Amino acid sequence: MRFLLALLVLAGCSTRPAEQSEWERENRKAASSEEQVPLPAYPASARLIEFDRDRPGDFRFFIDPATLFVDEKGVVRYVLVARSRSGVENVSYEALRCEAAQHRVYALGRPDGTWSRSRTDWRPLEPGTRQLELYADYFCPQKVPIHNAAEGVSALQDGGHPFAKGFGGDWSKDRR
Repeated sequence: MRFLLALLVLAGCSTRPAEQSEWERENRKAASSEEQVPLPAYPASARLIEFDRDRPGDFRFFIDPATLFVDEKGVVRYVLVARSRSGVENVSYEALRCEAAQHRVYALGRPDGTWSRSRTDWRPLEPGTRQLELYADYFCPQKVPIHNAAEGVSALQDGGHPFAKGFGGDWSKDRR
């Protein structure tokens, strides 16, 4: 019995890496480079832009325009702040993949103004979420990413992107 136990311990200490398929190696590299996205400065309350002001509820939602960024693959990154009526804030650094209609959280804000990296992967957008609203009405109208941060800031200030306001209605509200 001791021999078997010793064998199991040695097997667990093996330095040989596990075999991986070509798909696993390629996708692990893509995921690791995605996780190295630099985190922005923590949002400053003075520059936050509120969106969806007309919706009733216990929370108000804001984007920090200084963190809005569109990369060469059409991924839109931003800091989202959800503030309760009592002043409690939830802060997250997130991204949208416009073409795939997916969402990801890169980091969550801590009360001391620092970030905690998240280990979540890309997920489909869910009906009734603020991410779907940002996707459809502000940052990815007609599944097309905004061209730059200035276009996104303008959409936030104007209450929605012009392409989301026309061409057949509000996609996000139809899916709630």
